[in-house]
This record gives sequence, structure tokens and C-alpha cells, in this order.
Amino acid sequence: MRMPKLYGDRIVLREYRVEDIVYMRGWVTDPEIVDNLSDIFLYPQTMNETESYLNSVLEKEGDHRGFVIAHRETDIYIGQIDLFRIDWKNRTTEMGIVIGDKEQHGKGYGTEAIGVLQQFVFDRLGLNRLQLEVYEYNQAAIQCYLKCGFQEEGRLRERHFIQGRYYDVLCMGFLRSDYERLKTIRMS
Repeated sequence: MRMPKLYGDRIVLREYRVEDIVYMRGWVTDPEIVDNLSDIFLYPQTMNETESYLNSVLEKEGDHRGFVIAHRETDIYIGQIDLFRIDWKNRTTEMGIVIGDKEQHGKGYGTEAIGVLQQFVFDRLGLNRLQLEVYEYNQAAIQCYLKCGFQEEGRLRERHFIQGRYYDVLCMGFLRSDYERLKTIRMS
């Protein structure tokens, strides 16, 4: 079964492809990008590790499902947005996003991709809660999440250590009721 493509105004959320490895390799070793992501990037990522990750996504192994964020007109990779730990009983999931091409930062692609994913999560999957964690120093991401309706729900104080200093990790959530309220506002 092929994963559906989900369309925004300027982007499409599409399936991962083997040729995406070239774009992924462009950011997985860039400290300006990976310092905002998971500690799995603490050490330089080898080509084999990137290939293994991509193969696991292509084979649908592991506990996550996701999409490549691509330009709508060209289908070229901009980044990726993934769902982790989908909990069908409690109707929740966690989200992770990266815009891997730094030239595409600040253009609203992340905001648009999150909006398309929110529609998928609530209208298609029927979930009730979308959550994420973000480092307090990643202000661009925090502003994006707030713009998309996420609310700060908690803070893990000094949970993340980087470059000789401890930082808080913000826990943010977005509920079906938040989605329904935003949808009503957009329609009026």
C-alpha cells in the first residue's frame, strides 16, 4: 500500500524515496541543524547509519511513520516530518520535524507542513493529541509551534546539555479541540 501524498499550498508531504539520501546527508552532519534535534546526532552520522535509517523508513520498521516535505511543483526534498510512538489506545502521537536545507529556513515551509500534518493526524487518523519536545534555545522552532497552535505544557528543567551548558526541554501539545477551534476560525 502506498502512502498518500498530502498537499499544502507550496509543499507536498510525500513518501520517502531512496534518492532522498543525498538531501538527508546534506544536513545530518551539519551542527547548526542537528544541535536542535535528538541526541542521536551527538556523534557524526555515517553514511551507513543514514542508509539504515532510510531503509527502516522505506521498510516501515520501527515505531514511526512519516513524510518527506517536498516542494509541491518539483517534489524535491526540503525536509521531513515524522510521527513517533503512535498510541492508538490513548489516541496520541509525537511529532518531529526538520527543514534540512538551510536555504529554505524562515520561508514558512515548516509551518505549512505542520498544518498539513495536523489535518492528517486529526481528520484522517482520528487521534486526539499531537505532542513534541523542543530545546529552549531553538526559538525559531518554538515560534513556529506556537503559530501552529501548540501550547507549552511543561518544562524539563536543565534536561539537555550542549556546548558546556544545560538547557530546558519544553513539552508542547496540540489537541483535537485546538484543531477544531482553529479550523472554525479559518472558515469564518
